[in-house]
Amino acid sequence: MTDAAVPLPTPDLPAGTCWLVATPIGNLDDVSLRALAVLGGVDLVLAEDTRRTRTLLTRYGVKARLEAFHDHNKERQAPKVVE
Repeated sequence: MTDAAVPLPTPDLPAGTCWLVATPIGNLDDVSLRALAVLGGVDLVLAEDTRRTRTLLTRYGVKARLEAFHDHNKERQAPKVVE
């Protein structure tokens, strides 16, 4: 066995698709390879807690734009997301 990096698969993500991705509650190493592949293939990530999500995205080199989406801004954010 080797510790060599394994490239993540790049899924064929159709434009205009909304993906829901589960993220780890505690240990960032519990994120699935599929979740990382999807996150790595999108342009925008919406998250309730951007601080924790930014930590996850940074750790795995995900370059997608990150914006907050929660109870306090959903009325303002929803129309932008649907466009």
